[in-house]
Amino acid sequence: MKLLRTIRADPSDTFVFERAAEPGEWAVSGAFAFARIDPATLVGGARAAFRAGFLGIASLGWSTLAQIVEASETDRAEAVETLAKRLVESFGAPDLRTARPAAEEEVAFAASLCDHPTGMLAAVSRRYENGSIHEAFRSLHPANRLKPARAFDFTAMTDAEEAAEEVDLAGLAKGERR
Repeated sequence: MKLLRTIRADPSDTFVFERAAEPGEWAVSGAFAFARIDPATLVGGARAAFRAGFLGIASLGWSTLAQIVEASETDRAEAVETLAKRLVESFGAPDLRTARPAAEEEVAFAASLCDHPTGMLAAVSRRYENGSIHEAFRSLHPANRLKPARAFDFTAMTDAEEAAEEVDLAGLAKGERR
């Protein structure tokens, strides 16, 4: 079985998102975090999380990329239980018994995205259209396997349309968020 883990290719997640996931957390899409929020009202790090973040379930932080990794049944069960607890603590689920099926579904969906080789990276883009959230997922292949992969050294995109996104890195470095 394969699941998603958060990965931090560079420090950008720590200033792009309000809360960055720790590297190596089990990850899910996280779209449910925006279910009761009007995405048009999101700004700054919350807007970045909506547009392009995987949710790290231990910290409820966000990661731009997730890595496909081998996982055991124990790992899957741990991810489900941790997410169920977070659904109760932070998202209003009434109890663990009610939260577990939703957590199972989220982890199963994350696993369904892992039909690629172990080690491959995944990215998500989200948009709000006609009253619903739409997600597109991409798998990222390192450009040259002979050199170490760098954050912006990917060449192939599959399974998604390309998202139109402009980021002012110079402005972010100065602390400006929009």
